[in-house]
Amino acid sequence: MAKKQKKSGGGTPATVALTAAGTAYTLHSYDHDPAAPSYGGEAAEALGVSPARVFKTLVADVDGELTVAVVPVAGQLDLKALASAVGGKRAAMADPAAAERTTGYVRGGISPLGQRKRLRTVLDDSASDHETICVSAGRRGLEVELAPQDLAGLTGAVLAPIGRA
Repeated sequence: MAKKQKKSGGGTPATVALTAAGTAYTLHSYDHDPAAPSYGGEAAEALGVSPARVFKTLVADVDGELTVAVVPVAGQLDLKALASAVGGKRAAMADPAAAERTTGYVRGGISPLGQRKRLRTVLDDSASDHETICVSAGRRGLEVELAPQDLAGLTGAVLAPIGRA
């Protein structure tokens, strides 16, 4: 994997973090359609990548603490499994404004990398089934492809079965 394949008008905090860490990644850009019903589904289709390899970044509130969940776009987040993965009791989706304010990204462009405030992160264990996965690079229409173990290492993520079909 090359460091950066395509430039798309400057770096994002996610790509800056990857470059600073010396992590191998490939940047993919596509034209985002504001009418698309699913950001992740749109990314998988635009990139011609299996939805099982494209992961969405969701922010949940687990017992009062914001937590990042990274799951395949083809499925959904299992909130009980997420809470369990971090030793919590209850999880609910975070308020979108709080998620944007805390991560520094907008919905549909939240990356697990380079967040304004580092949040505890859980990566669905299905990521380890793939040599590389794609996650948001911090902007709608911009994805970063990297090894799942690199993503876990950079974010301090634990791997757990938090996604469901």
